[in-house]
Amino acid sequence: MKKSGTFCRIKYIFPLMLAAAFLTQPVHAQVSVEELSGLGPVEFINYVGPYNIINTRAQIRDIGYTLGQAVRGGTTRPGALGRYFVINSVSPPDGTRLDADIFGLGSDAAVDHIRNLRLIIQGYLEAAYEYNETDADLLANYVTVYNAVYRGAWDFFFDRYKTPVLDNLVRERTGLSVRFDEWPGQTLMLIPLGSGLGGPLSAIDTSAISDPRVTEFLREQPDMGLEQRRDMVELQEREAEEAARVAAALREAASAEEARLAEERRQAEQREEAARQEQLRIEQERLTAADQEELDRQEEMARLQMEEARREQEELARRQAELDAEREAAERHDEFAAQRMAEAQQERQQIALDQQALIDQQTPTAVAVAPVPAITGILGVALSADSNLGRLVRINVETGREIQSSPLNTLNARSLIRVNNRLFAIAGETRGNAAIRLIEINQNSLEMERQGNEDIAPDSLLWNTGQDLFAIVNAGSSLY
Repeated sequence: MKKSGTFCRIKYIFPLMLAAAFLTQPVHAQVSVEELSGLGPVEFINYVGPYNIINTRAQIRDIGYTLGQAVRGGTTRPGALGRYFVINSVSPPDGTRLDADIFGLGSDAAVDHIRNLRLIIQGYLEAAYEYNETDADLLANYVTVYNAVYRGAWDFFFDRYKTPVLDNLVRERTGLSVRFDEWPGQTLMLIPLGSGLGGPLSAIDTSAISDPRVTEFLREQPDMGLEQRRDMVELQEREAEEAARVAAALREAASAEEARLAEERRQAEQREEAARQEQLRIEQERLTAADQEELDRQEEMARLQMEEARREQEELARRQAELDAEREAAERHDEFAAQRMAEAQQERQQIALDQQALIDQQTPTAVAVAPVPAITGILGVALSADSNLGRLVRINVETGREIQSSPLNTLNARSLIRVNNRLFAIAGETRGNAAIRLIEINQNSLEMERQGNEDIAPDSLLWNTGQDLFAIVNAGSSLY
């Protein structure tokens, strides 16, 4: 996939073997500016095609999990700058400004699908902050949308984050591009860190990553993002409940400590008063007593008792200050719980309205629709006029409109071939872990069903002789 500043006209290209029976001339379509203007601000463009090495979900998740373990162990800059790395930036309070983990993708990072990027972040959140798999998956989804929505919005980040966080950012790399080929070496994602007032569930600031602009993007999706938004509301409600439990525990402990302090303070005051009375007695007896040395000894003991009583009072004052701080912490937890619950309830009400709106949009009765003839063709999605990479689609031959689109977006438009009612093509790119390979395409789902093991030359065509397929194979510096 080649990069350009603007999108070219999207082209439908049909191999003659598939289209000749239905069409007499090529079908062309243009991008509808009016249609695109109503879309949400984020639509991720991923690589879909063959891979040189196919990693398991566990292997992808472990990239982030390893980084998370290092941060949890106290490392503030784990990872490799050329691949995947984290900068854990936590500094003293600065008003309402936020700390953050900066998750970077170096120039050699091979991730090229938003699904896998979210899996890496999920693993990181599981290890670094002990989120369970479900919560970490939800937060990873929001983190990527948040960073894509605010990509390039430097003033927004400047107003929200602490100076040490900003010092570790590069303006043009901050956030997440919607294009996978702009991720390596150009990505510094912000994971806003919470106050922790809601316990472990509040390690990440859920208010920040689900702010109105992020939520509005989700509402612009066909399903209005209802499932994700419900999950976030449920997480925030659990945050509120956890914060309320912590506040209650702090107040209960404070009440018990207050009772102990009162009793210890009473006893300390009694001891101090006893030492003072002893000093007065000694002063009176010194006028008439013959044994002045004994009085000196008694006076020293009284002085020591007085000092001990005063040290007790100082210790009690220190514990009282800690007790006051605990009560203030309980109040902060209560305020946090109230804030999170209010946010959750407000969003839950909006979700109910949006769900009803979706129901109202549904057709009340099913209408039988006669099947329409369709063929398989190529929808070019090139970013420059000379690219042959595209996407397989199914077209309504009566209207010329697309009725099905393959997720495979790296198909060589000139290589599609049918052999014994099976579809083959050359697909892929040479970037990161991607590869150019021979593939077989499922004719129902239009997805890649299998991929070959040999690297194919980028400009190769595909020929068949009987049951044999021929292509130009790229083997190091030689072509075969």
